[in-house]
Amino acid sequence: MPIYEYECKACGHRLEKLQKLGAEPLSDCPACDAAALSRLVSAAGFRLAGGGWYETDFKSGSKKNLAGDGGASSDAPSSTPTKKEGAAA
Repeated sequence: MPIYEYECKACGHRLEKLQKLGAEPLSDCPACDAAALSRLVSAAGFRLAGGGWYETDFKSGSKKNLAGDGGASSDAPSSTPTKKEGAAA
């Protein structure tokens, strides 16, 4: 069941309500009892994952593979010595 967001046009009160897809939208505000609630458009609260979806669709930055393909990722530690490990500058 989806969670719908509502806002009262009379008092500005906002709320979320878990409702069935076929349920009628709420109309009465629980804060001021006015019949001025309107359903808001909001982002979906799910992520498409698994076979059939592009792996990079929901990634950001240098994260390109969450499942792990056995190869080295850009977040892996480098094998080259750092200034601390190498010769003094």
